[in-house]
Amino acid sequence: MFELLKKSGGILGMNARNLEYVRPLNRRQAREIADNKLLAKRVLKKNDLPVPGLIAKIRTEEDLESFDWSTLPGSFALKPNRGFGGEGIVVVYGRKKGRDDAWVKANGSVITVDDLRAHIRNILDGSFSLTNTPDIAFFEERLKLLKLFKPYAYKGIPDIRVIVFNGIPIMAMLRLPTRQSDGKANLQQGAIGVGLDLATGTTTTAVLGKSHIIEHIPRTRLVLSGLKLPYWNEILRIAVESQRISGLGFLGADIALDRDRGPVILELNARPGLSIQVANLSGLKTRLNRVKGLKVRTTERGILLGKHLFGGEIEEEIEELSGRRVIGSTEKVKLIGKDGKEIEIEAKIDTGADSTSIDTALARELGFGDALSTFESRLGGQDVMKELSKEERQKLFSGIPDLADTVPVKSSHGTSYRPMVRIEFVMDTVTVPAKVSVIDRSGLEYPVIIGRKSLRKFLVDVNK
Repeated sequence: MFELLKKSGGILGMNARNLEYVRPLNRRQAREIADNKLLAKRVLKKNDLPVPGLIAKIRTEEDLESFDWSTLPGSFALKPNRGFGGEGIVVVYGRKKGRDDAWVKANGSVITVDDLRAHIRNILDGSFSLTNTPDIAFFEERLKLLKLFKPYAYKGIPDIRVIVFNGIPIMAMLRLPTRQSDGKANLQQGAIGVGLDLATGTTTTAVLGKSHIIEHIPRTRLVLSGLKLPYWNEILRIAVESQRISGLGFLGADIALDRDRGPVILELNARPGLSIQVANLSGLKTRLNRVKGLKVRTTERGILLGKHLFGGEIEEEIEELSGRRVIGSTEKVKLIGKDGKEIEIEAKIDTGADSTSIDTALARELGFGDALSTFESRLGGQDVMKELSKEERQKLFSGIPDLADTVPVKSSHGTSYRPMVRIEFVMDTVTVPAKVSVIDRSGLEYPVIIGRKSLRKFLVDVNK
């Protein structure tokens, strides 16, 4: 996928990131704030930016030996102060039933006080620090999962990475924890990264790990594109403000959405990773060059510039690089039926529906009246009947002209059968052949529903 992006130009590589942005723009004092999580927490909190609550710090072996484990809550996050890439973080979700000295992790495994002691000793020894020097361990409150994210996140809390340069947000990504990442929102450990449209905070392209493009949550039909994040303006505001406060010229701000508090800054990154480019199907370098040297006097001005310059461009780049058209939740479609008969009508785009369905009256206008009449006569006026085997269905409905198939619909009253016919439809200049079910939709708002099977050439943006 990086090779595909390179063809479009503007990709920022790690060496260029370090030589052109990190070293000249992120001075030592500013990098120290980002690399020292406890210092960053203190500086941000002093400037009225929201951060997770600090529970306890362990600086030395003596602190560890005298630590009162009964003071820990049922859930918490244990972190190394100078950790990087999500390494060394332990998140627990509740106490082990019947035990005061054990907790349960995201994957269901049990972690005891002895396990925590051993892990903290590794932190103190510098096993997870940037420079392998002695470090500090600290316990932090575990944030509460926003209801919106429950179907999308495995155990952990998703976060939003926002890249800020020159006081302007230039790219953003939602990171979703998975079973593979052990409930952590870290792409290196197997989390999902989803690009975000800067204008609206709506998800676009998704990547599993570092480079594998996906459309759904693994092993589900849950579509990752088209999810609009709440608090979007506030997320951008605290990201831009954190750059001003920290003094970092090139910054990655990691922000989580707490169920009760809203946006909370998890940490600042002086060397943000580059997988965000894959999730957005867009290069950072092009965007950095566009805002370099601009005079940005206020946070609000910076946010407006970011939205104006980069909001909506993601759509164009997705279409160009992926070959897919970006469509909205409703679209004008041209239905093409028997003998080339055409009808233009507004359709509902429904990623929750498996297949496409059209209204009975529309199907008749498209030339399938004889097929529908014969189908209904074979049913003998029965709306509901016993479930038929495949052989019984073939025998009952065989020989009906233009009938492509039938689809059973089960209910508490029994089973009903819908006829299916083959049509083509044109949506956003793309022609799609489809086998569609026919049902009476006269009492519904939309006479046509476009389902998942017909959307393989499209990405859906619910705000379009």
